[in-house]
Amino acid sequence: MTFSDLRVGQKASMQKTFTAADVTAFAGISLDVNPIHMSDGNAKNTVFGKRIVHGILTSGLISAVLANKLPGPGTIYLGQELKFVAPVYLDDDITAEVEIAELREDKKIVKLNTTCTNQDGKQVITGVATVKFDI
Repeated sequence: MTFSDLRVGQKASMQKTFTAADVTAFAGISLDVNPIHMSDGNAKNTVFGKRIVHGILTSGLISAVLANKLPGPGTIYLGQELKFVAPVYLDDDITAEVEIAELREDKKIVKLNTTCTNQDGKQVITGVATVKFDI
């Protein structure tokens, strides 16, 4: 795909089920070992009542869509606005979707609306990504 193939309104998505093993691996890499993510005992006493997946780990699925599907290989992330609107629990099935909202041909910049939705159709993350796609 090249920049000229892109159109406002194009969409792409990917799905992943986030497991306890994903959370543990991410905690090891990021050093974010907040008990809300790591401890059933601590998490049960929070507003969520059980462990939640790191928001940034979940948002990584958006990056996967951008890099692999739309715009695709060669995409360079310039920025991402994120709103974490609902928790993601262990074993939730999350679908990240991106939709082209704006194209700036002179600089090969693409703005995309981004959302992550759980298996019940509830949005858990919303935002806007800005990428460069100079292919």
